[in-house]
Amino acid sequence: MARVFITRELPFPALDRLKAEHDVDEWEEKTPPPADAFLARAQQADALLTTVTDKVDGAFLDAAPSVKAVANLAVGTDNIDLDAASERGIPVGNTPGVLTDSTADIAFALLLAVARRLSEGEREVREGRWAPWHPSHMLGGDLADTTLGIIGWGRIGQAMARRGEGFGMRILHSSRSSGIPLDELLEQSDHVSLHTPLTPETRHLMGAPQFARMKKTAYFINTSRGGTVDQEALRAALVDGQIAGAGLDVTEPEPLTADDPLLSAPNLLVVPHVGSATVRTRSRMADLAVDNLLAALAGDEMPNRVA
Repeated sequence: MARVFITRELPFPALDRLKAEHDVDEWEEKTPPPADAFLARAQQADALLTTVTDKVDGAFLDAAPSVKAVANLAVGTDNIDLDAASERGIPVGNTPGVLTDSTADIAFALLLAVARRLSEGEREVREGRWAPWHPSHMLGGDLADTTLGIIGWGRIGQAMARRGEGFGMRILHSSRSSGIPLDELLEQSDHVSLHTPLTPETRHLMGAPQFARMKKTAYFINTSRGGTVDQEALRAALVDGQIAGAGLDVTEPEPLTADDPLLSAPNLLVVPHVGSATVRTRSRMADLAVDNLLAALAGDEMPNRVA
């Protein structure tokens, strides 16, 4: 029987399968374990079940030599140094596929909410500022017969495209292997949605030059990772009216502090990384993470191994 450290409470049936075969050590708090506590618990573990905020690099793995497998409760693995894990013979698994639709739903919900100013309108009602109907009140942007530009053409980007097509939108995409050049997409799109993994090449993929290429009437959506966007440049683009608005499910850091300058930008909607936050999706993610750990601890190949 191996010992597995889980860095968050997992209220899902998958955990029972793991407990039936191994000794499970589960972090007691809903907030992430501090770095020193994470390392201390990992040093007593044979395997880890991590989330996107738990950093695992070569130094960490060297300091916790008992760890023989890592399962990340996410599609992205930018919190884990995959090269370092591979060099040490430590398999790493993720949870692909099961969160495609829920994340695309959030991306499209953000687009609708920002374009139609739903957050602004809801605040107006709650604050008692709901004025009588007027033809120019709360005018927003259309989706039908507009162009949706999708950066990244993986599962989630393509699911976002299907939602756009259902609303009568023209779809453009840009990726490493297909589509049109990014600059052309930015110039032609009425709405831009970002769906790339965070890598050294995509860090701050959207910065001041990119926002300057977008239409002044365009809306920007990010449900990938916060680090793919230069947030200072995004704030400036919103303040200066270079773009019409933005909706974010991810930021850097997470969570943002209440006084973060980004939150003072106009026409911005930020939600707390809830792209996969449905009961069904998170339960399926837990199943895949547990499948990865059970396989690795049994000496078998992880079904969703990334390194």
